[in-house]
Amino acid sequence: MDDKEIIRLYLSRNEDAIAATAEKFGGYCRSIAGNILHNEEDVKECINDVYLSAWSSIPPRIPERLGAFLGKITRNAALSRRRRAAAKKRGAGQLELALSELSDCVPTALGVEQGAEEGEISRCIENFLRALPKDKRQVFVKRYWYLCPVGEIAREYGMSVAKVKSMLFRTRKDLKKALNKEGIEL
Repeated sequence: MDDKEIIRLYLSRNEDAIAATAEKFGGYCRSIAGNILHNEEDVKECINDVYLSAWSSIPPRIPERLGAFLGKITRNAALSRRRRAAAKKRGAGQLELALSELSDCVPTALGVEQGAEEGEISRCIENFLRALPKDKRQVFVKRYWYLCPVGEIAREYGMSVAKVKSMLFRTRKDLKKALNKEGIEL
């Protein structure tokens, strides 16, 4: 079933929408949640939250890309669950590690003009990522959006761990330069 058909099921409030979503996007959502939560029970609960959130959100929202929409819901739900758990022993620490890696090139506290600056920062990061070669962009997104461990990324792309770490380091350094060039102070 394609995305438009699944969205039509949601719009008509047909409960088959959940089953169709689970069939087409269940593995994708489980992968995102698993990289963040590292606990199968938490992943299952998170995925149920994702389906409920999608059911509640469609309508009124009609996503252009259902996969991206569900991926964002999954990531946010898993991060919220992770924050609530607040126990490093439950996971491999990828969230904390990834955020610490990015701390030098992405501002964390924006102050009073936060809303406007967040939009500008998002635009700059999107432009930066679009300009990257495909392999660098994929590795960067895998690490900092999907929170995949460096070793897993290395295996998936047939690279050494050292090469992935070096690529990420250089990409973060280039991102920092790009943000500075746009006048975004860190």
